[in-house]
Amino acid sequence: MYKGILTPLLFLIFAWFVVSNDEVRVIIAGIAIFLIGMNYMENGFKLFSGGALEVVLEKFTDNTPKAITTGFLATAVVQSSSLVSVIIISFLSAELIGLTQAVGVIFGSNIGTTTTAWLVSSLGLKINIAHYALPILIFGVVMQFSKMNSYKGLGSVLIGLGFIFLGIDYMKDGFEAIKEGLDLAEYAMDGYLGIFVYILFGIVATVVIQSSSATMAIIITALATGQIDYISALSLAIGANVGTTVTAVLGAMTSNKNGKRLAVAHFVFNMITGFIAVVFIYQLKDLVNVLAPLLSISESNFAMKLALFHTIFNVIGVLAVTPFMRQLVNFLGTLFCSNEKGRGEPKYLNDDVIQIPASAQEAIRKETQHLYDKSIEAILHAMSLHRKDVFSAKEIKDVVHQSKTKIAINVEKVYQNEIKNLYGAIIHYASLAQRQMVEKENNKIYEYKLAARNIIEMVKDIKELQKNINFYMKNKNKIMIDEYNKLRMQLVLSLRIIERIRSYEDLVKGEGAQGEKSTAAYPDEDILTQLEVLKASANADEVTLNQRIDYLIRENKIDSKMASSLMNDGGFSHSIRKKLINLSTIIWIKDLDLKELGDEYEH
Repeated sequence: MYKGILTPLLFLIFAWFVVSNDEVRVIIAGIAIFLIGMNYMENGFKLFSGGALEVVLEKFTDNTPKAITTGFLATAVVQSSSLVSVIIISFLSAELIGLTQAVGVIFGSNIGTTTTAWLVSSLGLKINIAHYALPILIFGVVMQFSKMNSYKGLGSVLIGLGFIFLGIDYMKDGFEAIKEGLDLAEYAMDGYLGIFVYILFGIVATVVIQSSSATMAIIITALATGQIDYISALSLAIGANVGTTVTAVLGAMTSNKNGKRLAVAHFVFNMITGFIAVVFIYQLKDLVNVLAPLLSISESNFAMKLALFHTIFNVIGVLAVTPFMRQLVNFLGTLFCSNEKGRGEPKYLNDDVIQIPASAQEAIRKETQHLYDKSIEAILHAMSLHRKDVFSAKEIKDVVHQSKTKIAINVEKVYQNEIKNLYGAIIHYASLAQRQMVEKENNKIYEYKLAARNIIEMVKDIKELQKNINFYMKNKNKIMIDEYNKLRMQLVLSLRIIERIRSYEDLVKGEGAQGEKSTAAYPDEDILTQLEVLKASANADEVTLNQRIDYLIRENKIDSKMASSLMNDGGFSHSIRKKLINLSTIIWIKDLDLKELGDEYEH
């Protein structure tokens, strides 16, 4: 009840405050326009890049220094640490990158956010920025009418830049006007008490505004107009850095476990960085005075000195925390470890991933692989085989002949309760993801849907095959036992070859202890050989079985019912092997020539 009354009451108080004070209204309007500009720039870069930003973040983060550098450059260019964070969380959830790489990008992104301070202090305060804002807005709006996404995205970027310039100009004018009636610099406090009070103000401002960049713009314009003194501005900047941690933690509360882990990493980094900055604030201030002339920053240009200070203490934070990256990542890996999901529940499909096409595509591929693993378990048990034996170094003949005990499994029940649910989740998620994908990406998703359908059909095939395997393995006719053992051996051979192909991908994409990708070469020729063996073996076995059935009938070694069962089950076995080749080319093979081999066999 009180909550329902409090929110409207606070809004009315805020509205009265804005309406009754002209100078404050101008400042708040500037903040609002600035935030609108940041939002336009974020969405514009997302549309303008056409996935290029995602490619950069995936390809250039294979070790910690590159991850930090890439995080810095990406954030500096797009002026949005939140956009970079969204992409990184989605990549981490889809396992496109490791946790170490993701943390490195977040560290670099913290340095990247300091470029906003440089933009405001160098351009926003030195030139008549509003004079350039209107033409930029006009060009941005005109480009919004283009049918090409890249031009629309560039238009949004220009609109965002125009609004940012306007917002800075409004804030500057507001602080200039308010100074005539009230000089906030008179209330500055000396010593560490003043530092802690202003740090608190910076934290609160950032939490309220939900943007450290906007807070820094306010601090710089207030400093430039003389509303606050230099040391207070430095304290506010530290508070803004710490405050953005609070916003990240609040945002991560509704995120998945990877989002929460990165929020913790962000929190740890900013708290350590803030602590260092507070303890050595006067030493850092002196360091800025030493470095400023080297960067052609005048002694009286406190706005640019503040930007330099902001950059320095974030860089120091990275240098201080990075040596302990292994320990931090190990600690993060122990957090938010929920119980294993239900056997029919997806592992990789979540809302954080679906926002980024590259991540959504990889998540669907991995979920299809998850569906394969679940289905193979059911298929093997239906043939009275165990995974540990099938994928061991044992001779295939020994594996099959030693597996005579029936495994109690209801394939229909497993299909309905687990496999079908997982398949449905993949199809549903894929359909939603395709709405924001281009034609090439849509075609890839269609392939994954096809692979998932092949997996489902394999389970249906084994359900039919299981009946006769269980029946004839107890039959007194040794010939029928041998024939069904041959079918089982053929399937085991196929599964071993597919597992070998799959292991090649794991080798190439495998990660070390610190999440860094392997540089192993992709053995295309070996995969081609394996596929040729599997394809030739499947075709030859089908011909041999038909000839064998004809011979057994003529020799009266089996009756017509046995022959019919063997013929049908041979068809089911061949169908499974055929689908294995097709789905393996989709899920685990990227080379186009090798994919064509699988496609030829499918048709």
